[in-house]
Amino acid sequence: MTPQPVLNRVLLAVTGLILLGGGLLIIAAGLDLYGRLDLTPPAGWPLTAPADVLLGSGDRSRWSSQGWWWWPAVIAALTLIALLALWWLLAQLRRRRPSRVPVGTDHAKQDVELGHGALSDAIAAEAGALPGIDRAKVRLTGRPARPRADITLTLTPVTAPDTALTALDEGPLDNARRSTGHDDLFAETRVRVAHHKARRVA
Repeated sequence: MTPQPVLNRVLLAVTGLILLGGGLLIIAAGLDLYGRLDLTPPAGWPLTAPADVLLGSGDRSRWSSQGWWWWPAVIAALTLIALLALWWLLAQLRRRRPSRVPVGTDHAKQDVELGHGALSDAIAAEAGALPGIDRAKVRLTGRPARPRADITLTLTPVTAPDTALTALDEGPLDNARRSTGHDDLFAETRVRVAHHKARRVA
């Protein structure tokens, strides 16, 4: 596993634990769990009773004296942080491609791995060189042990789709399966047709 996905997961876990802890504190205070369970929170513990608030009137007055711009700036900053966090989460959910693909017949015992970019680029280059294919785009998804290829082929107007798909399966995909040992490499292919611009004839 590469360092970037590990860092992302650690940061997500830490952020989730912080938010979970804050939520539990608010729920405990709102339901007066400390009083009902006869618990004594540590000194200085925030939000220990239903009447407690995050910012008292004194704090609000002190920060309000900073100027009219203070609270709009705080709200804008918090909104930006929330949007960035949401974007980051969605980016992690969309990341469903393997960073590395093990090479060999026994994937569990193989120390040789191939970067997903190298494998997808190799398939795309070989597919793009096939007759009747204008260009090819390949993206690997799935788990490292069971990768799958999402392929987009752009065909020339005179190319039959079934001919192109057969050439793709018997050529680039078969080579990828044999070279990596992933005989179960599944491919989903979308086919498009290139449109040539009409030329003006005088």
